[in-house]
Amino acid sequence: MVYLERREPKTGMFRYYCLHLAPTLFGGCDLIREWGRIGSPGTLRRDPFDTEEEAIEALRSIEKKKDVEAI
Repeated sequence: MVYLERREPKTGMFRYYCLHLAPTLFGGCDLIREWGRIGSPGTLRRDPFDTEEEAIEALRSIEKKKDVEAI
């Protein structure tokens, strides 16, 4: 799981971004993304992949685009 936060009190920006993997019943793997304002329900997106390796590759790609380290 990757959980990222961005806090900028001067501008009122309090955001989070969460990525995690979930196995499917059919042997695939879903990449689940959730983002929004800290303390509020966020937006959820599910991207299905045929293999766990493909999902991990996508997760790492997104993580690099965010240009931060995983917690």
